[in-house]
Amino acid sequence: MTGPGASAKTKKWTCLGLAGCLESGPMKGYGQFCPVAVAAEIFAERWTPLILRELFAGSRRFSEIRSGMPLISRTLLSQRLRELEDVGVIVSTPLARGRGREYRLTPAGEEFREVVERLGAWGQRHAPQQFAPQNLDPALLMWAMHRRIDVSRLPKPRVVVRFELRGVPARCIQMRVCWLVLERSGADVCVRDPGFEVDLVVHADVGALARVYTGHLSFTDGVRAGGIKVEGPRALVQEFPRWLLRSHFAEALKPAGSKPGALASAHAG
Repeated sequence: MTGPGASAKTKKWTCLGLAGCLESGPMKGYGQFCPVAVAAEIFAERWTPLILRELFAGSRRFSEIRSGMPLISRTLLSQRLRELEDVGVIVSTPLARGRGREYRLTPAGEEFREVVERLGAWGQRHAPQQFAPQNLDPALLMWAMHRRIDVSRLPKPRVVVRFELRGVPARCIQMRVCWLVLERSGADVCVRDPGFEVDLVVHADVGALARVYTGHLSFTDGVRAGGIKVEGPRALVQEFPRWLLRSHFAEALKPAGSKPGALASAHAG
């Protein structure tokens, strides 16, 4: 059959056939050889960017990785770690002592660093839901803060800070009271009383503290607005804001052209 009508009909049939091929049934991946598609099948799985964030921030053990993602189940985290190892993004080795494994990024995994950097910077500048009530996870906030303490500034070998938080989501009610134990060798976060004498007590709205940590609000402004109150010896109260470093992603709020930092150490956050 010839003529314009036949040509149009054939063209229409071809397009419908192509669409039918693309919609032939459920698939785990995108079914494309495009490098964006195949990379997204690895990176864009739920929780995977956060697992990479934790590895870039220095977490090595299963428990450390999960501490940065309190809502992920142990089963799903194990599955995601296996998947990342299967595709060569991470490698795991048995711990030298005790049970468990240690996880490290491969050279291929390290190449995701810039992706995570840019994703976090975009979220810091543009994501309107960053401080929505359901996102104000105090467990994540305290875990992130404990990695960003400048312990070299501590005035004595150990400083214990008790946090009493307001505005905590109902699912995180057990985190209304927690402690940071700061020593020159490092910092720990505790959800139970560690048994040491408390040097400082921080009363804070979790949203205000999150804004201070991420660089959206200065510590001074947080205090002036009533979102944060620090009690304790005057010298320690004055020094406390100097120990608390901002999130790595706070630099994304600097004017265009400023040099970004890097997620390169165990104290990144």
